[in-house]
Amino acid sequence: MKRLLHGSGSLSSLTRRDFMKAAGAAAILPKDVWGMGRASASNRITLGVIGWGMQGPGNTRNFLAEEDCQVVAACDLHAGHLKAAVDTVNAKYGNTDCKAYHDYRELLARDDIDAVMIAIPDHWHAIVATEAAKRKKDIYGEKPLARTIAEQQAIVSAVEKNRIIWQTGSWQRSLPSFHKAAEIVRNGLIGNVTRVEVGLPGGHHDFPGTVPALMQRLASLPEKITSPAQIVPGTAAWDLAVTDPPPELDYDRWLGPSRAEPYIEARVYQNWRWNYNTGGGQLLDWIGHHGDIAHWGLGFDATGPSEVEAHGDFPPANAVWNTATKYMVECKYRKEVTRYSEDVTITIAGGHPPIAMGTKWIGTDGWVWVDRGGFDASNPAWLVGDSLPEELRKVKLYESKGHQRNFLDCVKSRKPTITPVQTAHHSLIPGHLGLISMLVGRKIHWDVAEEKIVNDSAASELLSRPYRAPWELG
Repeated sequence: MKRLLHGSGSLSSLTRRDFMKAAGAAAILPKDVWGMGRASASNRITLGVIGWGMQGPGNTRNFLAEEDCQVVAACDLHAGHLKAAVDTVNAKYGNTDCKAYHDYRELLARDDIDAVMIAIPDHWHAIVATEAAKRKKDIYGEKPLARTIAEQQAIVSAVEKNRIIWQTGSWQRSLPSFHKAAEIVRNGLIGNVTRVEVGLPGGHHDFPGTVPALMQRLASLPEKITSPAQIVPGTAAWDLAVTDPPPELDYDRWLGPSRAEPYIEARVYQNWRWNYNTGGGQLLDWIGHHGDIAHWGLGFDATGPSEVEAHGDFPPANAVWNTATKYMVECKYRKEVTRYSEDVTITIAGGHPPIAMGTKWIGTDGWVWVDRGGFDASNPAWLVGDSLPEELRKVKLYESKGHQRNFLDCVKSRKPTITPVQTAHHSLIPGHLGLISMLVGRKIHWDVAEEKIVNDSAASELLSRPYRAPWELG
């Protein structure tokens, strides 16, 4: 499917939303409308937070630290998490003004909310984000952009049509080390790039620590079970794993548009990533970080691979955890759709130690590698300082001093963020196509301009997914 592109009284007496309606969503607001000096309660950006799981608390605390932002509402489907969110916000402000919502639609219906932070499971991203865009809310949305490419296209279309500001949670672009590495590549210091290695995690990770209790319940079984990836329907282990959902969680609503499945604690809170009904495994959880940085350095924010071939190791398809534990994705970017004179190959790997975690660009005149815990390059001079010497910076990439700060500044200026929605969409496409290639067992040919898989109907079906009634992507 081709992505659709859409793109009386004094001013001081108008609210921000009144001004936007009167002047048009594409208007550039003058800084004095917002009071770019010391913020006061009357000119703060009002923010609603949707999701209080893994990323939501940290994102919200960063917003709470900004004087020109006021968090006024929180939404979560778990009563305990929702209370924690509201208590955190109210403790910061010393009042009880933050309102709690069980239904995201009620929060989005508030005209006094300027922007939202969305940090919810992948299978909910598209529905909530498109509704927020239609409500003219500026959005800070977590990566991956969505569970499928078709859902991503819908988000991009909604954001462009409604001319809202979008920031993706690919926060590595706001760190000096990643910025410097990308500028080394963009300034041609390693020569013509021939290939790129993107190292991601393999396996699964029990983020909330719920698996040990499950393993203890299964210890009496004759078969040795060490992971939810071994638990499948029709077995004694499955019967012991399935329980009633806790009363504080609206589990049916949590499943939302995804296929109905019995409640198993090990595949819900934070560990939803390891089941394709709700998440995309390590590949889609991380491609929006190191794959995003690879694109940034190459200047590929608006393009994609023409060919993708991938192989992976999977647990049983009906296991509690069924996402790939090991994978290798080869992506070919043809010179016709890039700025390079030759094709560029990006290798994305998880569970393959020869490819180190992080991003490594390899060129005719050298190489550079960056990760959250390290920085290395073929030229020792590049290792000195937080940025390149000014004389080498012929190409200067977008600089951000903080990911949440950058979002707030762009809400005011109406200028694009460092990770706008179109960038997030293109950064995720190699991961999505890699997963599709693994599932169908063959190379994928991708029409970059039309954004569709060529001559493969079975693979094309995996660009989207069916929704459980009554949920629809409007």
